[in-house]
Amino acid sequence: MKILCIIPSRIRSTRLPRKPLLPIQGKPMVQWTYENAKRCKILSDVIVATDDKEIADIITRIDGKVVMTDPDLPTGSERVAAVAEQYPNADVIINLQGDEPFIKPSMLEALVSPYLAGEMPDMTTLAYPLAEDKYTSPGSVKVITDLNNNAIYFSRAPIPYYRTQNTAPVYNHMGLYAFTRDFLLKYKSLPQTPLEKTESLEQLRVIEHGYKIRVCFTNEKTLEINTPEEYEESQHFIYTE
Repeated sequence: MKILCIIPSRIRSTRLPRKPLLPIQGKPMVQWTYENAKRCKILSDVIVATDDKEIADIITRIDGKVVMTDPDLPTGSERVAAVAEQYPNADVIINLQGDEPFIKPSMLEALVSPYLAGEMPDMTTLAYPLAEDKYTSPGSVKVITDLNNNAIYFSRAPIPYYRTQNTAPVYNHMGLYAFTRDFLLKYKSLPQTPLEKTESLEQLRVIEHGYKIRVCFTNEKTLEINTPEEYEESQHFIYTE
């Protein structure tokens, strides 16, 4: 099975300007993400998809692979799909965000575990146990699943509402996805949906159009960089596998 990991990376960011280029412990953020993905032995290849020459130069300097994409593409998934079109022999495509500098190979393996087991869900994603103090935080995206671990809903709001007991599991979603190549190319043509726009969560588009997302699990979280506070924390973060 050929598993292609594509890292969409763009220079524009409202909360952290020029985020992929920001140094973390001496290396640009996008370089951290690329190098840690390369450590995953099950991947056939790792490619950075970008519309920015500075990002491309960082990756080419470390002998990495880059594909330049249209700057007008609206989402990371569409940037990933544009690259996937050029790789017809790939079976599974991973969308790894460039702001996941401390991603672990074991997390990527968990993400594609259904495919490695012989299943071919349209799409998978990753989640970990939700900390109690994150239940009401809109910065932590919650996901609830059915009994077969397919996502029922993703939300920035507290879900589910615990009216009688708090035994129903809820997980903290990681913005990490894998697709069959065929479904990824289909997904990019799906129109945006009301819940997707309301929550600003593009994965809701899949559910609203009637497709399923299999949720895979890891027992730990990584440090995703979205805020100045998280960026400051990254300077002291100790990466361990």
